[in-house]
Amino acid sequence: MTWKQITPEQITGNLFERIGKQWFLLTAGSPEKWNTMTCSWGMGGVMWNRPSVTCYVRQSRHTFGFMQQQDTFTISFFPESERKKLAFCGSHSGRNCDKAKEAGLTPEALGGGVGFAEAELVLVCKKRYTAPMEIKDLPEDVLNSFYSGDAPHQLYIGEILAVYEKQ
Repeated sequence: MTWKQITPEQITGNLFERIGKQWFLLTAGSPEKWNTMTCSWGMGGVMWNRPSVTCYVRQSRHTFGFMQQQDTFTISFFPESERKKLAFCGSHSGRNCDKAKEAGLTPEALGGGVGFAEAELVLVCKKRYTAPMEIKDLPEDVLNSFYSGDAPHQLYIGEILAVYEKQ
């Protein structure tokens, strides 16, 4: 299979399904040094008249440093058949192992970032804005459910620069 570059407007499928139920890999860094993590929170749409995504990374995650240091990141969506690989990446730290290798994923340089050969869709994004989520501003139910004893998230807005779809 080969990659075909499409526009963000040509992306098909339900983003609620892709993000919240199928999950995705957020990968930050350069093709020489990077880390990936499994995510199930995010949004896609238009921000500042540009196709954009938002993603969230806890400050305690290994990927956080890569997101802070680099301007390019990717979001890779996979078919259901790859679910176990995403589960592995979501339960292991890149500080302790080569997650992609151990999960059986094949990294590929795409548009200045890193995607994966097993993905069906990869968004290459440029970081446009970042801000910490302030614990004091969160609703009590969210605070109790998601932040009791764990690090807060950093919000990232990325402009979608390129979209690659498997053909």
